Amino acid sequence: MTTTTLPGGTFTMAEGLTVTRVGYGAMQLAGPQVFGPPADREAAVAVLREAMELGITHIDTSNFYGPYITNEIIKEALHPYPEALHLVTKVGSLRDDKGGWPKAMRPEQLRQAVHDNLDRLGLEALDVVNLRVGGFDSPTPGSIAAPFAVMAELQQEGLVRHLGISTVNAEQVAEAQAIAPIVCVQNFYNLAHRVDDELIDSLARQGIAYVPYFPLGGFTPLQSDVLSSVAARLGTAPMAVALAWLLQRSPNILLIPGTSSVEHLRANVEGAGLELSEADLVELEGMAG
Repeated sequence: MTTTTLPGGTFTMAEGLTVTRVGYGAMQLAGPQVFGPPADREAAVAVLREAMELGITHIDTSNFYGPYITNEIIKEALHPYPEALHLVTKVGSLRDDKGGWPKAMRPEQLRQAVHDNLDRLGLEALDVVNLRVGGFDSPTPGSIAAPFAVMAELQQEGLVRHLGISTVNAEQVAEAQAIAPIVCVQNFYNLAHRVDDELIDSLARQGIAYVPYFPLGGFTPLQSDVLSSVAARLGTAPMAVALAWLLQRSPNILLIPGTSSVEHLRANVEGAGLELSEADLVELEGMAG
């Protein structure tokens, strides 16, 4: 692994867990709709190895990507893992034979998911496991105490080092924290979808990472036009502007853009380092829905 300085520097999620703020989301290493094998497995392996060459130390994955396939490719490409690399996975869903994402929150399902991640990744303990609670892009109200307590037990057993939660609201964050410490929250958030603004600031004050997904997800045509206009003026791509804005939004935000292309991976890393001016930021702020 190189010592390349990536945009945004690093963030310490916990003692012994410092990651580059620019990470990599491995979801797209599976086949279409995150189901089945990729068309080019060698290309998928090459993307992961390029991430290491670029200095990325944070890879986001899950055993239900594929299912199983993404984790198998990560192991093939990177095992034995560099000491500085941290793999973050998630549990709480499965894939059915039609490519659906049914919930899997019963205690035995959560335990099996952790063991499956360990086996496929070739690890004895997982650095971080996110309990995915809500729907595809928004939280589902209600208590998460029972499943999160199971995750805390797995942590106490030494199978999981640190815990996180995904697609949750502020009340669920507080409920989880009353059971065990969390090191990250992973939610749907971007320039146009700003519901979590207050949550991000609260987590920043606590030193807890916030990991947004879908940096270009759900934009209206008007919002896309604004983003494209700013990108064109800066001579760059809309994705670069979206990633750079997230990196500048708060120091606790970690990026996990996904791609199955080495070229796009390099472009994402470069784009995240774009410096947005005050005028750029003001224009982009107007996109919030």
